[in-house]
Amino acid sequence: MVKNKIESILSDVSDALPDNLQHLKKDLEKNLRATLNATFSKMELVTREEFDIQTTLLQRTRSKLDELQAKLSELEKQIEEDKE
Repeated sequence: MVKNKIESILSDVSDALPDNLQHLKKDLEKNLRATLNATFSKMELVTREEFDIQTTLLQRTRSKLDELQAKLSELEKQIEEDKE
């Protein structure tokens, strides 16, 4: 996904170059590609699919945590009742 975006940006920049600067196209693409790759790498981007998977896992974990909290509360209540 990131590669497609980088290639799209490079294509747009290349198409925007005036005709008299076309000879610089290869160098510009090389430098811009390296810069964009480095920038996107630092951003630690994830795909939508990875994000959705992590969201689902987090929701399941939260649900289990809520269940465990309810069980713990019930056990604490029983312990208090047994003390009386």
